Amino acid sequence: MTSQSELSPTPAQSSIAERASSVAVLPTVYSVIFAIAFCHMLNDMMQSLLPAIYPNLKRTFDLDFAHIGLVTLTFQVTSSLLQPLVGLYTDRRAVPFALPIAMVGTFVGLLLLAFAASYSVLLIAAALVGMGSSVFHPESSRVAHMAAGPRRGFAQSMFQWGGSTGSALGALGAASIVAAEGQRSIAWFCVMAAIAIGVLSWVGIWYRHHGMARAKRAIQAQARAPLPKRVVARSLAILVILIFSKFVYLASLSSYYTFYLIERFHLSVRDAQLHLFVFLAAVAVGTIAGGPLGDRFGRKHLIWFSVLGALPFTLMLPHANLFWTSVLSACAGVTLASAFPAIVVYGQELVPAKVGTISGLFFGLSFGMGGLGAGALGWLADLKGIGFVYGVCAFLPALGLLAAFLPDLRKGA
Repeated sequence: MTSQSELSPTPAQSSIAERASSVAVLPTVYSVIFAIAFCHMLNDMMQSLLPAIYPNLKRTFDLDFAHIGLVTLTFQVTSSLLQPLVGLYTDRRAVPFALPIAMVGTFVGLLLLAFAASYSVLLIAAALVGMGSSVFHPESSRVAHMAAGPRRGFAQSMFQWGGSTGSALGALGAASIVAAEGQRSIAWFCVMAAIAIGVLSWVGIWYRHHGMARAKRAIQAQARAPLPKRVVARSLAILVILIFSKFVYLASLSSYYTFYLIERFHLSVRDAQLHLFVFLAAVAVGTIAGGPLGDRFGRKHLIWFSVLGALPFTLMLPHANLFWTSVLSACAGVTLASAFPAIVVYGQELVPAKVGTISGLFFGLSFGMGGLGAGALGWLADLKGIGFVYGVCAFLPALGLLAAFLPDLRKGA
């Protein structure tokens, strides 16, 4: 006969039940998620302005390409390499108002960029804009994680979709305003930074009063027997390789797709750009869909499907006619883009006490690998031809096979 003590939950079981209950009562705070996505849109619109004025800067300051490259390097170093360090610091010490402070840096950087009278001021401006981005991305990803409740994938997708939308709108703004009006017109975009400072100040108040408590409860709810360090290290290495395969292939399309279409199908620049727009729209759809799909079907499964699932499309693309090239590039864009929200959230759940560090590392890598990949592929295209580049890059999604070695962190996730 079963005793009452056998029927009663053990202390460990009670603790697990309490943690599960604490996660269940954490609602998704949509207002914070949408605020972060909106500010991500504004941030990435402003980030896209710097390369837009390179022709003006080259003319005004009589710069050569080496000087332009140094401006780009300054921006890339401050915006990419600092992100993991920012995440590491804020994991150890919460800074609720880091986001509006970062946006103040962007505001000042834009003003300096608009009215710079010397090359040294240009470098300082580029560094300030880059530093604003280096704080914004890991911290806003952390806030999205805090506000997500059970919908972490959705929150990450919304956040990333805001950035994708901002980059697209920034290109339009740069073409219609900055290219026409010149360097001084950048000052008008400071209005966007001021709006973002106001919105992010409200987010900082929420962070201080509610976000930190939610983050602690989420860490407690995710508490489990710690994975061996070698498993964590191996999993992070796999995720980095998957980020490499995704962003290098996407760089091959976003940077050189129009050249490929013009060379192979003899399209006009305008028609090639329309095909590029179809691809970029597909990437935006994949970004917004990836997080919710990961919430629904499990992040490991979604990562596996997103990276490896693009392989048939990328392998067929170099051999397709114009119509199927457009279709296959869109399919590859949707599939690959859906991976990154799931990869970020999986990494955050893999190391739940290091949400900022993981966010900074993955976003920094995504920026850096995309830039390095574009440069390397450009060199390869000069050497072997643009068709050869797409033939080689077609095999990158095969690295998705490595997702099989990722551990299952929890049921349904």
